[in-house]
Amino acid sequence: MNLTYTQVNGYNIPDLALPPQPEGELNRWGRARRDYLLNHKKGLHLHMMTQGLLWPHLLETQETAAARFDLLITQMAEAQGVDEALKARDQMLWIGRMGNIRQQAEELVRQELIYS
Repeated sequence: MNLTYTQVNGYNIPDLALPPQPEGELNRWGRARRDYLLNHKKGLHLHMMTQGLLWPHLLETQETAAARFDLLITQMAEAQGVDEALKARDQMLWIGRMGNIRQQAEELVRQELIYS
């Protein structure tokens, strides 16, 4: 392995760079996973960051979490009979049930993907 150095104020500093990272912004799922790794899995976070694996992992996790969240909401709403007919009949009941479904789905996604 050939390393090159740059001299700065009489010190030789190695020219190190991370591999190119994929483009993308983190949404709430990606930020939650990053925060979990940073606060509870510091060694894994540091390893992934220095190897250039952290950003691709966060992007993949957020895509998977968003898809799982949407699927859970759809399945749970269908199973509980929360549909457009209920929305037309009783909006407040629909809002309450959908809020409950969203909270349940969010907790499942956090347990399955973010905190694992």
